[in-house]
Amino acid sequence: MTLPPFKLERYFARYEFNTEFLLCSSDCEAMSIADLLALEPGAAEKFQSTWLGYTESLGSPSLRKEIASLYTSIHPEDILVHTGAEEAIYLFMHAVLRENDHVIVHAPHYQSLSEVAKGIGCQVSPWLAREENGWAPDLDELRHLIRATTKAVIINTPHNPTGYLMPRADFDELNKLVREKDLILFSDEVYRESEYNPADRLSAGCDYGEHAVSLGVTSKTYGLAGLRIGWVATKNKKIFESMASLKDYTTICNSAPSEFLAEIALRNRQELINRNLSIIKNNLVIVDDLFDSHPSLFSWIRPRAGSMGFPVLLKGNIEEFCDDLVRKAGVLLLPGTMYDDSGNHFRLGLGRKNLPLAVERLSDYLGR
Repeated sequence: MTLPPFKLERYFARYEFNTEFLLCSSDCEAMSIADLLALEPGAAEKFQSTWLGYTESLGSPSLRKEIASLYTSIHPEDILVHTGAEEAIYLFMHAVLRENDHVIVHAPHYQSLSEVAKGIGCQVSPWLAREENGWAPDLDELRHLIRATTKAVIINTPHNPTGYLMPRADFDELNKLVREKDLILFSDEVYRESEYNPADRLSAGCDYGEHAVSLGVTSKTYGLAGLRIGWVATKNKKIFESMASLKDYTTICNSAPSEFLAEIALRNRQELINRNLSIIKNNLVIVDDLFDSHPSLFSWIRPRAGSMGFPVLLKGNIEEFCDDLVRKAGVLLLPGTMYDDSGNHFRLGLGRKNLPLAVERLSDYLGR
């Protein structure tokens, strides 16, 4: 298969490690190994004795048990651990899809959610979330997109990059429709548990039945991108076994230290969630003030979950604006064109502690 360059990742490769302020990060604030181990008595001593041999290909039993606790009807044997969410996306597509299958993908979206399917030879239809609808995708539109050859629907909620959170009634209806049409639902839930109001949290797709596969990761809500631990949860044994078999051709197994640290993180995840939501909510106030101060330049639909939003630049060209900003002020924003968006939007990250300094630098730039 042939895959095009991953535009977003190539953009970050140019700037991520040589720019002072990343005001477009998709993840939450990270922490040191020492700070993570301090969450649990005795963890530091146990970490020192972690065996650096091969790990179990499916993921360690104790880690799978902790991941299963995120769901209501999922057991450890329904969890397959991967090296990050990207590997899980890649293996799901290869396990489920064949040339000429039709796939419907919630858009805008992380590029691999469509490009891997295209590389396999699938027909891909975007299920567009529109700003005028509050970034809500239309279920009636989804019904019209389904074909005789449709194999899967790819959904992302809470949504990257808009911060949209699907209402529970809509998610219920989506799962009902997918089951009725005998389709597979791939539910990208990497921002689950970052809802600003916990009462709005949806049930995981995998808890609706065998038609669904849920994607999770330690990178986003929990702020532990450096662990490179992701997973899928599904009751669909055929999909599970196919993905597990394909993993023998990619990473085979995961890093033993990363699995140990991920287990500590998930046992103490509420503390990580509270910490990162506090950062996000404080940053939202600052961003609201910024946009209120420049109503002729910026507009947005305020996110309801996750660590990013998708504002629009009301004057000028977004790529030129982002390029000038990073060169003159050392502040990186991500143009929406990295998502194939043509509406002059940009991704704004909300999960980092240094956002107040970044916004101050951005405000100085706007003043000049």
